[in-house]
Amino acid sequence: MFAGLLAVARRDLLLAWKRPGDVLNPLFFFAMVCTLFPLAVGPSPEQLTFSGPGVLWVAALLATLLSLNTLFMSDHEDGSLDQLLVSPQPLPVLALGKTLAHWLISGLPLVLISPLLAMTYRMPGDAMGVLMLTLFLGTICLSLLGSIGAALTVGLHRGTALLSLLILPLAMPVLLLGANTVSLAAGNEVYATGIWALGAYAVGAISLAPYATAAALRISNE
Repeated sequence: MFAGLLAVARRDLLLAWKRPGDVLNPLFFFAMVCTLFPLAVGPSPEQLTFSGPGVLWVAALLATLLSLNTLFMSDHEDGSLDQLLVSPQPLPVLALGKTLAHWLISGLPLVLISPLLAMTYRMPGDAMGVLMLTLFLGTICLSLLGSIGAALTVGLHRGTALLSLLILPLAMPVLLLGANTVSLAAGNEVYATGIWALGAYAVGAISLAPYATAAALRISNE
C-alpha cells in the first residue's frame, strides 16, 4: 500500500523537477506579497509587528491556492488519472501520495523561507519558530483541503475560481488559528492552544481528506 503512495509521490516530484515553475511561482508570489506590504504601510516597527503574522499567513494561503489547480490537471490531460482510478492500489492512498508531493513542492518551501521574510516585520526569534511550526501544520491542512477542491473541479473550464470558492471557507479556521497563534507568540503571550488546535486540524485532515478526495475524483470522472 505504501509502495503505491511513494511511487505516486516520487513521480510527481520528478515531474516538478522538470517543470521548475511549479515550485518557483508560489514561492515568488509568497515572497513578493510579504516584501511589498511593508513598503505600502511604512517602516513603523509597531505597525509591522502588528500586521506581520496576518500578512505572512494570508500570503501563504494565496500562494497555496495558486498551485492547487495543477494538482490533478496534468494527470487528467494525459490520461494517467484514469489509470489511478483503475489501479489495484487504494485510491485514497494514491490521492494522499499526490497531496504529499504537492506539499513538498509548494508548502514546504514556504515554511523554509518564512523566517527570512519575518525579519522584514521585526518579528522576535521565538515568534519565528512559532511561525514556522504553524505554517508547517497549516500548509499540510491547506494541501489536504485543496486536494478535495482540485478533485471536484478537475477538467472544468475556469475551475480555478470555483476551486478558490470551495476551499476558502474550509481554510478560514486554519488562517485564523495560524495568524492568531503567531501574534500571541510575538506579544509574549500563551500560544500553546493554537498549536494544539492546528495539530488536531492537521490530524483530522490527514484522516479524512484522502477519502473525500478519492470520492471527488470518482464523481468528476463520471
